[in-house]
Amino acid sequence: MKKSVIFLGAALLAFANVSIASNSTAVKNQVAVSAVYDEGTPLVVAVSKGDIEVVKKFIEYGANVNERSDDMSPLMTAARYNKVEIIKVLLAAGARPNDKNEKGYTALKYAQLSNATEAIAILKNL
Repeated sequence: MKKSVIFLGAALLAFANVSIASNSTAVKNQVAVSAVYDEGTPLVVAVSKGDIEVVKKFIEYGANVNERSDDMSPLMTAARYNKVEIIKVLLAAGARPNDKNEKGYTALKYAQLSNATEAIAILKNL
């Protein structure tokens, strides 16, 4: 009887260790996966998703409209994806349309590369 209890205890202990190890691995993998999709500043992510209300909230709370993420400003990202209303909001908040990144591209250049005609029209008139 004592041997059965000892074997049962050892089996439960081993099972618990395996269970804990597999759960911690899953959490690590989950963090790594989510980090891949959440690159960039929160403002740039909101701009790329086209969520104008979130963009306005970030600006209201003091987000820097000229802060770069992956060498692109929020205005460059908005121009690239033809987010016209967001472009207007960013410009009204002080985004600088003539800023260049390391490639020498401006927001207008990104709009032209993406053939974002509405964004091109707005940015050319500045």
